[in-house]
Amino acid sequence: MEQSAGTSRRLRIVIHDFAGHPFQVQLSRALAARGHEVCHAFCSSLMTTPHGALAPAPDDAETLTIRPLSLGEPLEKYDFVKRWRQERRYGRILASLVDEVRPDVVLSGNTPLDAQKQLLRKCRSRRIPLTHWAQDLIGLAATRLLVHKWHGFGDLIGSHYVRMERRILRRASAVVVISEDFVPTLVDWGVPEESIQVIENWAPLEEVPVRPRDNRWTNEHRLTDAFRFVYTGTLGLKHNPDLLLQLALSRPDISVLVVSQGMGADWLSDRKAEMIVPNLHILGFQPFDRLAEVLGAADVLVAILEPEADVFSVPSKVLTYLCAARPVLLAVPAGNLAARIVERIGCGVVVPPTDRDAFLDAAVRLVEDDRTREQMGPRARAYAEETFDIDRITSRFERVLASTLTSNEND
Repeated sequence: MEQSAGTSRRLRIVIHDFAGHPFQVQLSRALAARGHEVCHAFCSSLMTTPHGALAPAPDDAETLTIRPLSLGEPLEKYDFVKRWRQERRYGRILASLVDEVRPDVVLSGNTPLDAQKQLLRKCRSRRIPLTHWAQDLIGLAATRLLVHKWHGFGDLIGSHYVRMERRILRRASAVVVISEDFVPTLVDWGVPEESIQVIENWAPLEEVPVRPRDNRWTNEHRLTDAFRFVYTGTLGLKHNPDLLLQLALSRPDISVLVVSQGMGADWLSDRKAEMIVPNLHILGFQPFDRLAEVLGAADVLVAILEPEADVFSVPSKVLTYLCAARPVLLAVPAGNLAARIVERIGCGVVVPPTDRDAFLDAAVRLVEDDRTREQMGPRARAYAEETFDIDRITSRFERVLASTLTSNEND
């Protein structure tokens, strides 16, 4: 067994990433390569987010198991009542996984609160430390969404989930947050500061190599030589697809490629048909092994995030974009960590998500300024190469998980 940088003890670990994103399974592979026995679980019924490399690979360590957890039907992300029932059922599936695997430690992220609550209850009953990987503050996000949707009733439901999330965070053995911005709120909620660790998200650098603008994927899709803006990933309630529509309408000489599926992509498809927008192209999610080619096809990569998401939702797609060595155009709140990173390293333009004119003006500047674009792309890749060191990141997670086990044994 390779000597572990964070602990000399071989651990049996369950890592659960509800969304099935790329960088979480990279962490599982890295931990397994260090000799830990890792079960990586994800929700295979979630169809509205792109997945990472979740199929077993020839070079995977023998100690890695990848477990898709299925509800037997697609998760109804936008049918709130059915989704609530499904998430509670998913929590029971997660609890059963813990009974089956009997891990030493559990790390769980992106997990709906009703499911995470059941997972935490199971772990506590078996005295298994659970680290809550907070990719978002789900209760606060639900409150902002439901208040607009259901007014007074939505406020009651949102308050219920804020209380639930506070209890989960306080009872978890440790909490990993993706930005320092989370810490004051968690401390205010009564989460012990010593149990909070800040580990920023990353992207699997080696799995997203730089690809030429014209490549096998662009040839297969018969893309024209027009200037290309590319958006990839989820288009849900935290995103405003109208910005992408307006971008296509503003310049018939450009191409706007939207690689997504679900509610936002469907809305764009309807508008494209109604308004006849030939330079707007909506494609479904692409296989992860084609992602580098998809991103390489772009002259500029685009990300959008509604104001309500603010500092508690850092779009991981932006970090993946940086690997592709392309300029980025962000319509996100200025205080968001992704916005701060892009502005600090000078690899793109950030505008307020509610300012359509600023968004379109920024797009025009990027189209017309070849020299600036040529400088931005290499800066993005340089930042990714310097920051997304999976060995260093794995050691940090390894230390967090080992410390929860030590604390649990000392109780």
